[in-house]
Amino acid sequence: MRSPDQVELFILKCASIKQTTDDHAPIPLASKSLVEGDSAVKSAVAQFSADVRDNAVMMAEHYKLFYMLENDIRRLIDDTISEHHGSTDWWDKFAPQTAKEEFKSNLQREREAGFTPRSDNQLDYVTFGQLGEIIRTNWALFGGILSNQKALGRVMYSLNNLRGPIAHCGILAEDEVDRLKLTVKDWFRLLEGPK
Repeated sequence: MRSPDQVELFILKCASIKQTTDDHAPIPLASKSLVEGDSAVKSAVAQFSADVRDNAVMMAEHYKLFYMLENDIRRLIDDTISEHHGSTDWWDKFAPQTAKEEFKSNLQREREAGFTPRSDNQLDYVTFGQLGEIIRTNWALFGGILSNQKALGRVMYSLNNLRGPIAHCGILAEDEVDRLKLTVKDWFRLLEGPK
């Protein structure tokens, strides 16, 4: 057998072995709740390569962290502005125009798609970047809670960049995982308030 034929045979054998091991690789624990009770979904998940399933489990941890952080920021905004103005109906008067337009656009897109509304709260329809804009627009209220407006801008910018691969099914590089952890710490340092 010639050397190129041996190489080709070796590559084919490796591909066959990889496919077999991928087919029999256990479904990661984090994916099990997705597939329990639904054999069609379980069958579909089992068809993904082990690498894809492992990456999904890894990225799910970062998604959970970001989900908690982003929703905590939404709650902080809503609670702070509502408390100061004595009402939960602050959106029309105190949200910046760009956030209002984004809310209307996202709500309309979901309605036209026939989706179930995700929320009754306008804040749930704006992007992460708009959350920072709402805080900056209402800095008179947040200046006593957050330590520094410039630091807020830096932290929100960093979080917004990190959010991309997390929210859009990418993979965070090891350095970016470290950056995410540090930036979350920076956010909580901001919450220590002015010194």
